[in-house]
Amino acid sequence: MRSLQPVRGTHDILPEQSLRHRHVTETARTIAGQYGYAEVATPIFEFTEVFKRTLGDASDIVTKEMYTFESRSGEEITLRPEGTAGIVRALISGGLGQNLPLKFFYQGPMFRHERPQKGRLRQFHQFGVELLGVGAPLGDIEVIAMAAQILDALGVGESTTLEINSLGDPQSRKAYRDVLLGYLSDLKDKLSEDSRNRLAVNPLRVLDSKDEGDKRVLADAPLFSDYLTGEAAEFFSAVTAGLDELGIAYALNPKLVRGLDYYCHTAFEFTTEALGAQGTVLAGGRYDGLVSAMGGAETPGVGWAAGIERLAMLIADAPGAQRPIAVVPVGGGAETAAFNLAQELRRDGFTVDIGYGGNLSRRMKRANKLRARLAVILGEDEIRAGTVTVRDLDTGEQEEVALRGLRDHLAPWR
Repeated sequence: MRSLQPVRGTHDILPEQSLRHRHVTETARTIAGQYGYAEVATPIFEFTEVFKRTLGDASDIVTKEMYTFESRSGEEITLRPEGTAGIVRALISGGLGQNLPLKFFYQGPMFRHERPQKGRLRQFHQFGVELLGVGAPLGDIEVIAMAAQILDALGVGESTTLEINSLGDPQSRKAYRDVLLGYLSDLKDKLSEDSRNRLAVNPLRVLDSKDEGDKRVLADAPLFSDYLTGEAAEFFSAVTAGLDELGIAYALNPKLVRGLDYYCHTAFEFTTEALGAQGTVLAGGRYDGLVSAMGGAETPGVGWAAGIERLAMLIADAPGAQRPIAVVPVGGGAETAAFNLAQELRRDGFTVDIGYGGNLSRRMKRANKLRARLAVILGEDEIRAGTVTVRDLDTGEQEEVALRGLRDHLAPWR
């Protein structure tokens, strides 16, 4: 039945894949914490206006990809397509501007109605960081360094490339906008319908187009870097010098842009060739104009977001689940004692599985299927003697152990 299948663009995260996701998020959480970032969680849905303000009315995300619905009270609600908007909304609505600078990280599901592809789903998961209230190049350097450290810790740093560019300051942006408008106006007939519409609103948004025809038109477009003011060039030079000092390799990509007006200065992406067309695994940049665009006070910001699914696909081997100890009762009279023993071992910090039925052979097969490290076999004779049989399921060796000394005997496998 169709109703019993996952909705297109969604999937179940089963135990093996869940281990990979957990490895990605726990690695990122640990390193973000080392940089002094604290975890926050915003609602999965917001008023639609939150995203329209941040993503722009003419962006593909707003016009084509958002999951928007009307609440029972008649309010327009949207499932979050990205994480930064909710963080900034929380900054404003929660009056957090009194406590700047703020260093946050977040993780969780996002939703976009896109064509499902490898590494791109309609419900996907991101880990992201936001640094609010720091307008100096050091902020950009810090968040990039953190991203590089996380990728290295996951073992994927060498398979990714840091691409970086400057979007300049508002003066640089205005100068480039005028030049780009002139260039694109002469080629308007070759642009897609979406890009022709954007041309009248903000030509910089054409740079975000994924249309192949638009990409060909943009191939010979003027470069943003040629129109940076002296101050903007100095800012970018400080960022790249900081990365050089830290030994973080990067490639200058003059065509790496962000179409929305609140972006400025540094834009960056970590890309890979290992995932085919979906090559970006982490992307970010500076957005000094975002908080004010949403109605807050002028507040600089910089951050990034990484796709957990894509990173999980890249890592070679995630740490396996803790191998359990199997408590195996022999005979109906040992069931209660075995269950009580399992509970005691769990309270002592051991990972324990206990079979729910069947003879000894069936229970041992279950233990092997679960990749249990040891089997603690308990029958009525053992109960009377105050002992258990401990079998090493890797070697097949077994020995009799007194119940009172069992915890110490099992300690190496805690």
